[in-house]
Amino acid sequence: MPKALITGITGQDGSYLAELLLKQGYDVVGMVRRTSTVNFHRIAHIQNKVQIVLGDLLDQFSLVHILEEYQPDEVYNLAAQSFVPASWNQPVFTGEVTALGVTRMLDAIRIVNPNIRLYQASSSEMFGKVVEVPQRETTPFYPRSPYGAAKVYGHWITINYRESYGLHATSGILFNHESPRRGLEFVTRKISYHAALIKLGRADELRLGNLDARRDWGFAGDYVKAMWLMLQQDEPDDYVVATGETHSVVEFLEAAFGCVNLDWHDYVVQDPKFMRPAEVDLLVGDPSKAGKKLGWEPTVSFPALVEMMVQADIDLLEKGEKAL
Repeated sequence: MPKALITGITGQDGSYLAELLLKQGYDVVGMVRRTSTVNFHRIAHIQNKVQIVLGDLLDQFSLVHILEEYQPDEVYNLAAQSFVPASWNQPVFTGEVTALGVTRMLDAIRIVNPNIRLYQASSSEMFGKVVEVPQRETTPFYPRSPYGAAKVYGHWITINYRESYGLHATSGILFNHESPRRGLEFVTRKISYHAALIKLGRADELRLGNLDARRDWGFAGDYVKAMWLMLQQDEPDDYVVATGETHSVVEFLEAAFGCVNLDWHDYVVQDPKFMRPAEVDLLVGDPSKAGKKLGWEPTVSFPALVEMMVQADIDLLEKGEKAL
């Protein structure tokens, strides 16, 4: 039975990846930080099937200890300070976790067992102020936030360890991927949740920042399969994972409010406090390499993704459950 360690298992991607690996017959170990509040709601349905261990990307000793004790065949490094706006308020912390945390994990693998295969979660935010459209593996990076800059460091240190020490270390440059498990702070879930609230008469407005930003949005459940496929390859490499389509925040609003037969213009207010200091205007990926080498392709369309999220939030609210 192969064994995988997932950092960030309680997040959106971690929960979907854990489900996938369990179906593939893996023994799954999930690393979580010790916090004052328990945040296992995304993996509650599979919690008895995975091993939860305490560790922290800020503490290399904890990473070495986990690798020595559990001896995973694969490590999926999904943990990060992953909310772009928060990276402006916590730029140093974002660098410590999202950038240097990758180095600590790579070095722990090098020390304990260089044969462990590593997946590093890179991000389309590394492209930032894009220099070509669409963005592919060879597109130069131009990050526009502390988060994007930290991800660039994590991406390049992964390549450096791969080339210097012969590690099977792969980076997935994932474009925006959403689901009903997305955090409420992210614009897509904020929209789907407020569309549901307004439809049910529990809110009357939605405050947002830049409505013109365009993103390549896919389904997180599809994207974690690409992560797994990358570590099944004989040689490590870097892959863009995307749908190849771009949509604006306005289009997301139209689709979400259309699901509940409302006109978003009647409820949405632009609020300057939600504007980024430096905006990323357009992201759209070219996933042809992942399609050719991994045999991967997205299965959930943009309209289906939005409908899935809105319906899930309506169901959540009607059941009286708390959104997290």
